Amino acid sequence: MEPTLVEKPQITLVGLSFFGNPFAVSGGWTEENEIGRLWNRFMAYLTQHRDRIKLVLSDTVMYEVHIEHPETRLSGEFEVFTGLEVERLEDVPVELSVKILPPVTYAVFTLQGQQIVSDWEKTIVSEWMSRSGYQSPYRYGFQLYDERFKGVQNIDESILDVYVPVTQTTT
Repeated sequence: MEPTLVEKPQITLVGLSFFGNPFAVSGGWTEENEIGRLWNRFMAYLTQHRDRIKLVLSDTVMYEVHIEHPETRLSGEFEVFTGLEVERLEDVPVELSVKILPPVTYAVFTLQGQQIVSDWEKTIVSEWMSRSGYQSPYRYGFQLYDERFKGVQNIDESILDVYVPVTQTTT
């Protein structure tokens, strides 16, 4: 699995968050775990209140950001954020959260079909990162969902991009 390197400017997102172990109740790609529930909450919010999120760059591009915290590796708890990219912040509803991702180079991994539900995170970290000459300067990564993602029920026809912030390892 080889990525494409892409420079991205700052990304401003508006959406909803969850902090904890999202797989405590149910693992894998399912609507029963906390990530699935978070997506359901976010999609319900968009259905009812889409007009409250101002200056959205694209209604067809959504983000799922995973943010590790110092205790993540011991506890399994981390933050998951789902949202839309906005041009700038304007009148953000109090019930929503904001994430501002720094300008950085990303290694972009494009996953298709069953690769999406595989253990791709370990493959990226243990295989590609260890031999690539790159390291991650930040403790987050995100998945970009666009019109190529057909839903969990149609995973075999889906394509998903995974973005990992990277910088070259200094020796």
